[in-house]
Amino acid sequence: MEDIEPFYNWRDYYITEEDEHSPFFGQKYNEFYYDKSIYNYLIHPQWDDFGSETLYIKIIYVDYDKGVAILEFLGEWNDCITNDIGLLKRGVIDVLKLQGIIKYILIGENVLNFHYDADDYYQEWFEDVENGWIAAINFQDHVRSELIHNHLDYYIIMGGELDDMDWRTYKPEIIIEKVENVIQKRLNL
Repeated sequence: MEDIEPFYNWRDYYITEEDEHSPFFGQKYNEFYYDKSIYNYLIHPQWDDFGSETLYIKIIYVDYDKGVAILEFLGEWNDCITNDIGLLKRGVIDVLKLQGIIKYILIGENVLNFHYDADDYYQEWFEDVENGWIAAINFQDHVRSELIHNHLDYYIIMGGELDDMDWRTYKPEIIIEKVENVIQKRLNL
């Protein structure tokens, strides 16, 4: 797991630790000291800790003018034991919300498991983005199945074209446009 780095090819467009509005502003990283882990597995030091013991994040792009943020995740999303959604909502999403972010793209290809507890924070987040949306792209099949089984697809748009996006080959504006197009198609049905 120490080889899985957050996506860094968009650093010409956005760097979370240099963004004064980011919850990770001023964060310092040591490329030679691996101080974070998930269970007994060390992870790359570029991942950001938002309080969860098993899930890490990297805000890889934010466009404040368009009100959109792209978040990449690594680990096990565990609402049962560590209330990851509560930690994410209070420590990251609420900070971004204050800056006008109402559209979220969650990249979940490195989310290895999901454990459900309740939907309160998902519902709150959904209500916060009244004129926006939350979209999940590239979540693994078994994780997406758990999200759907627990009816979280009511709050988070997922499935279809969002399951197989080759997002790394595009600039962030293009991915945002692609996700918005998928959402518009679904709304127009």
